[in-house]
Amino acid sequence: MPTVAEDVAFGPAQQGLDHAEVERRVAAALAAVGMTGAERRAPYRLSAGEKRAVAIATVLAMRPRVLVLDEPTADLDPRARRALIALLRSLPGPKVLALHDLDLALEVCTRGVLLDRGAVVADRPVRELLADDATLAAHGLEPPLSLRLADAERRLAELERGPGRP
Repeated sequence: MPTVAEDVAFGPAQQGLDHAEVERRVAAALAAVGMTGAERRAPYRLSAGEKRAVAIATVLAMRPRVLVLDEPTADLDPRARRALIALLRSLPGPKVLALHDLDLALEVCTRGVLLDRGAVVADRPVRELLADDATLAAHGLEPPLSLRLADAERRLAELERGPGRP
């Protein structure tokens, strides 16, 4: 669509909602993703992070019961990634994320379901799942960098204390 507002309005308009309700939903969805003021901007002129936020706003304007996202942080720079994580954490309601960004999973998700070749191979609290090196390795994954760094810091602290010291 030529403008962000028209893009976000498309779905609610297709639901047959009146113009005033569509405008309310557009305003609310853009506010929810931090894009108030971008209504007249051309979507192609947005940064990757802004485009991702507007894409989420287009879905939120439809008032879904569950927000489903596929690789939401793909191709985002670190600043846009952090903003998206903050956005996802702020949004109410259930979310289903299909992703390989396991650090994102640690920050946003409470439950992790590991799929391999179309089958569920693990389903448990995300921290427990992502700390299970053997399960991850058996399915071509590695623990998230944040967990690996925390483990390395713990081992270094143990070495600095010396053997047999708490």
